[in-house]
Order: sequence, then C-alpha cells, then structure tokens
Amino acid sequence: MEKEEIYERLNNVFRDVFDDEGIVVKPETTANDIEDWDSLEHINLIVAVEQEFGIKFNMNEVTTMKNVGEMVDIIISRMN
Repeated sequence: MEKEEIYERLNNVFRDVFDDEGIVVKPETTANDIEDWDSLEHINLIVAVEQEFGIKFNMNEVTTMKNVGEMVDIIISRMN
C-alpha cells in the first residue's frame, strides 16, 4: 500500500472521529493542529485507525507517537 493511499484512508478516519470534513492530515499533523483532539479523542482515534487498517498499536507506540507521519510509518511496518 502506498503512503498516499494510507493518508487518504487516514483523512477519512480523522474526519469521522472528529466530525470535521475539512481535516486533511499531513506527516507533521499533531494534536495541536486539530481542535477537538484531546486525550479521550486520541483513544477513539487509535481504535478507529486500528480498525481501518486491521492492526494493533502497542502501548509504547501510542504514547510515543509525535505526529501523523510516525503513525503512518507504524502502519506501513505492520502491513508489510
């Protein structure tokens, strides 16, 4: 799967979780860039991403992810 396809799928997940059709995620996107991204929504987002891609993040990955680019890197590593 190409990175572009992953970002397209992530855009849909983010839009659904945050109920905002205007969200476009980039590698450098962080919680500071999305208004409602708090700790509770972070959990909802992680679960939604796991379901979308059929993967499971471990606790260390969840707590150390700094941006969407790191999330994409983990998704790619799990899908290979």
